[in-house]
Amino acid sequence: MTQEELDAIDVLVTYNSFDKLDISKMKNLKFIQLGSTGFDQVPKDKLINRDIILSNNKGGYSIPIAEWIVLNILQIYKNTKKFYINQSNKIWQPDTTILDVYGKRVGFLGTGTIAMEAAKRLKAFGVEIWGCNTDGRNIKYFDKCISKKYIDEIFQHCDIVISTMPSTNETQKIINKEKFELMKNNSVLINVGRGKIVDEQGLIECASKFKGIALDVFEEEPLSQDSQLWHMDNVIITPHNSWVSQQNSLRSFNLFYNNLKKFIEHKEPSNIVEITKGY
Repeated sequence: MTQEELDAIDVLVTYNSFDKLDISKMKNLKFIQLGSTGFDQVPKDKLINRDIILSNNKGGYSIPIAEWIVLNILQIYKNTKKFYINQSNKIWQPDTTILDVYGKRVGFLGTGTIAMEAAKRLKAFGVEIWGCNTDGRNIKYFDKCISKKYIDEIFQHCDIVISTMPSTNETQKIINKEKFELMKNNSVLINVGRGKIVDEQGLIECASKFKGIALDVFEEEPLSQDSQLWHMDNVIITPHNSWVSQQNSLRSFNLFYNNLKKFIEHKEPSNIVEITKGY
């Protein structure tokens, strides 16, 4: 693109075009609408100190991710992985270790749109739902919310711990060996937030204490073929795929359309990201 063409751009709608477009050359850029919830791909240093609004697709993928959470809780408690293996080997072997989800306590690290959608669905199973957020504020569908200062209570008292937190300097490897040791024996860990939140080596060392572990995100992606996680019977791995849905395009279109309309009308768009906070 010529500099004249770059100068004419005041809105950029993208998932990740930052390796092809140098936004520092877009002198009149005022608004960036991302197609993703996370914004690790954004060159933050080129936005700071410029009057550019950055909005993400927060909530756009919450429904399919919530369904993925419910699916994997049920898979773990109903031992479906073992049944699938037996089926492929034509083995008829009943399993009397199946457990109910009913009556369990579920703890969410983060109470944003993904956690809310998952909590709404899990209420039908008769579980108790706890959430941890910055200040302990009450959130719809949650029976109890605590502030991040008391995050250890989630690990100590919940049967199922689900991370939906964003990745920031403060949250990197916040779920580590120390936290795993706090968790109940035969508990469940699920991560759909960001891979860098979980210390994978610590998880590998403590994996035997868990009833099950479901991971859709990892410290490095794709997950190395050398990772021990691949070989653990109590681990479910999906390739950062929980967000996929046939309705994503429609949800994204509605958000983008409404945000562009607000921008044109000089109104504040939805889902503005605070870069310095990391979410």
